[in-house]
This record gives sequence, C-alpha cells and structure tokens, in this order.
Amino acid sequence: MSTATSRASRRDLALVWHQIRYEQLSFWRNPQSAFFTFVFPVVIITLFGAMFGGVGRSSYFYGLSALQYYVPTIAAVSVLGACYSQLAIVLSTRRQNGMLKRVRATPLPAWAYFLGLLAHCLVVSVVDIALIVGVGRLFGVPLPTQWAAAGAALVLGAASFCALGVAVASVIRNAEAAPAVVQLVLFPLVFISGTYLPIHSGVLDRIAGWLPVRPFNQALLGSFAQHTGVDWKDLGVLLAWGAAGALVAVWRFRWDPRAG
Repeated sequence: MSTATSRASRRDLALVWHQIRYEQLSFWRNPQSAFFTFVFPVVIITLFGAMFGGVGRSSYFYGLSALQYYVPTIAAVSVLGACYSQLAIVLSTRRQNGMLKRVRATPLPAWAYFLGLLAHCLVVSVVDIALIVGVGRLFGVPLPTQWAAAGAALVLGAASFCALGVAVASVIRNAEAAPAVVQLVLFPLVFISGTYLPIHSGVLDRIAGWLPVRPFNQALLGSFAQHTGVDWKDLGVLLAWGAAGALVAVWRFRWDPRAG
C-alpha cells in the first residue's frame, strides 16, 4: 500500500512538473509577450525614480520616501498582472480555441493543471519583483529586510489573485471580451487601493481595506519598506478573497467553449 502511494505521489509530482515546464516553455517561446511583461513594471519604476527620486521621507508617503512607497506598490501591480490579468485572459483564450477541452480529455488532473499555472504565475511574479527591487536599489531604495514576511505575502497574494483570475475567466463568454472585463475590475481597485497615489481618506481607506488589492499593497509595504512584517488582518483578507475566488471557480469554470 505504501509503495503504491509513493508511486502515485511521484506520478502526481511528475504531472505537476510537466505542466509547470509546459507553461514556462509556452511563455518564453513568445518573446514579445515575455519582454513586455517584464519591461512594463521596470519602465514604470524607472520613470517614478526619475520623477520622485529626490523626494525624501514625508507624512504623505506614511513616513517613507516616495520610492520606498512605490517599489512595493508597483511590485504588487506586477503580481496582479501576472496572476490575475494574464491568467484570466489566457484561460478565456484557451477555452475559446478548444485547448482547455483537449487538456480535459488527457489524464492530467484538473488540480495539477491549475497548480502548474499557479507555479508559473509565481515564477513570473518573482522575476518581476526582483527586477523592480533591483531598479529601486539603483535609485537608493534599501533592500527589504523582512524576506520571510515578503515571501509569505507574495505566495498568498499570488494564490489569491490566481483564484480570482480563474473565477473571472469563468464568467467571461469569449476571448475578445476578456481584456475589457479584466481591466474594468482591476483599474478601479488599483487606484482606490493607493497603488499610484497614497490614500488619505479614512472612509475610502476602510472600504479598500476589505477589498483584495489594498491588503496586498499593505502587506508588501510592511515587509519591503516599513520593516514591520505583515499585518495578519491583511493576510486574512487576502485568504478570504482567494477562498471566495476558488469557490466561484469550482462552481462556474467550464472547459468546453460551448458550455459558457
């Protein structure tokens, strides 16, 4: 019995690894998409560095310098792009062109397929964040000190936004509508969550605090810039949204394009 269990575990790990490898190969074989995935956040943080590099600590940025504030928030946006936006669009496209239906007909379990996608998105997010932190360092932003807290926030945030990406993909009817639907949900959340401008409205801050983007911003700010680790409330909100996204995805997600 134990031998059979061990063989099954090795087989499952092999399937997950195969899916991760497939997603990575597919990603890197589209060099234009990969290039802009990594260049966009680097360009943004470089522009912010040129504009705000001389802005020191101030109460407007919660006692941080402008770039100490923007490095974590732009890092959070890059994770959103990799784990929410791109995932929702990719799944909508794959469903419409029949790829998901063909995957479902293979021996690959659904959980292994989505775990492979999650791992791929996490790898892309880590590379994005490393580039952003590296550019910030060129402008004098100190490296994070709370690496364990940053890692926990990153993994939980990536998993939660991947779940939300799958949930959104489950309600998108066709690939052409996917970018519009994804951005309609994302843009307001990004702006009211203090990504590009700190939020000093108490009411708006409280509202955004119960939505997924603001807690993720705060979790990365705490571990990257404020050296305070993460607030368990922020992680709890992220976990709740991730669980809600997973439930919607399990309930609504369809592999067949005609089932949408």
